[in-house]
Amino acid sequence: MTHQSSIPPIWFRLPPGFHDVGPGDAASLDAIAETLESPAAQRELSHLVNGLEELAGHDVVHSALGFHPEEPVGVATSLFSLMIRRVEQPNPRLAVARTALAIARSSLWTGAVRRSVDLPSALPCCLVAGTISVPAVDHHLFQARVATVHPGGLHLLVLDLTSASTQHSDAYTDILEAVAHTLQFTDPDPSVPKGNGTSRILELLQ
Repeated sequence: MTHQSSIPPIWFRLPPGFHDVGPGDAASLDAIAETLESPAAQRELSHLVNGLEELAGHDVVHSALGFHPEEPVGVATSLFSLMIRRVEQPNPRLAVARTALAIARSSLWTGAVRRSVDLPSALPCCLVAGTISVPAVDHHLFQARVATVHPGGLHLLVLDLTSASTQHSDAYTDILEAVAHTLQFTDPDPSVPKGNGTSRILELLQ
């Protein structure tokens, strides 16, 4: 759930292996990084920690880190974020379409696919996924982004999942689309269990 008073309440579910984080969690994340046996995962986590404070300046209201074991050893890491901003376009479908088009046309993309997503809420929704090339980073990253709107028509929502584990691009795309399907705008039944614990990426799709 989102908590800032300036934005409408939104509920969603992240699958096992994702852990909510914010700028105040940097010290704890540094400690986690020291325990990881994967140098690559340590470097990725360090970059993510450094960028947490910058997210708020991009209208990000929620973020989470994903940790999923890889065989034979190692950890695949990812960053989930939810951005919410006021809609400048009064037509929700046009606002979502323009947002998705702007995402896909970004100069960062080295390859992207764009398609519509049918949400249970019937709200307009587009998904853009592919690889991006970030300045000062010597390898490509995978990114999936979902754009939709709040039912009130005044806020645009962008869900984002980014990882250096480009080999899991299809799985990460499916994960983000699944998260988008859990979006709710009224308090869900508190008896519904929340996902927790850890899992491998492929286990999330079974």
